Amino acid sequence: MTAAMEMPRVQECVVAACAYNHTGDCHAFAITIGSLDHAHCHTFIEMPAVRAGLDGQIAQVGACQRADCRHNEQLECQAPSIRVGPDADMADCMTYSHR
Repeated sequence: MTAAMEMPRVQECVVAACAYNHTGDCHAFAITIGSLDHAHCHTFIEMPAVRAGLDGQIAQVGACQRADCRHNEQLECQAPSIRVGPDADMADCMTYSHR
């Protein structure tokens, strides 16, 4: 049997256009990070009139597809927490750091 590990929290999200963003906090249950060319937040949904997610829930990093990130071990994020903000796309992991 495998023990579940504690997933890193999304400490801050400054992408106000995302439906999961409630005043700087991400309220998705978990997010997925990664694309071939940058650390995009795949959970980003631009729906200004809709508020999504769970009240009181702060998102965790469920999966990270950026194997070249120094925080990534077997596609699991090992950072204590992450920040999401605008970079190469509307919503990227700002904690991403190339190995």
